[in-house]
Amino acid sequence: MIAVAMNDAPEEFAPMLNAQRDGWNTAMELRYVSATVDEVTAEWTVGPQHLQAYGIVHGGVHAGVIETLASVGAALNARARGQSIVGLENHTSFIRAVREGTLRATARPITRGRRTQVWEAAVTDPDGRIVATGRVRLLALEPEAAVAGETVAVKVGSPGPRAP
Repeated sequence: MIAVAMNDAPEEFAPMLNAQRDGWNTAMELRYVSATVDEVTAEWTVGPQHLQAYGIVHGGVHAGVIETLASVGAALNARARGQSIVGLENHTSFIRAVREGTLRATARPITRGRRTQVWEAAVTDPDGRIVATGRVRLLALEPEAAVAGETVAVKVGSPGPRAP
């Protein structure tokens, strides 16, 4: 468990996440605003890669961002035990269509157990209106567990799993 003194702010991981973006985060141009064990917030500016045929942000983008933020938050919580995180379920609802602007998503935990975590998130438009909401259920894997045939190890300082 990550220990935090009552008056201390939780450790901030956004700079590290922005410096070590993976392929999906880079492709989506996702920028972490803040990332702690209690809340993960990111933004992205709508571009052509986010749009579906009608010119609105593709629902998969919203679902992917929601799952990404929930996974990062869950991984930050599980890393002290050497556990890695995988998603089990993602339920995303699309509330309002959007074509442009900078969108912001924030994820917070509902429950953080030793084996499973549930996180919820909301995506908002530049006017603060809800665009999408979601809930993600995640499984905490024991150290050195195999995922899709590869052993997953949590690196020290890493917010989540990476295959060696």
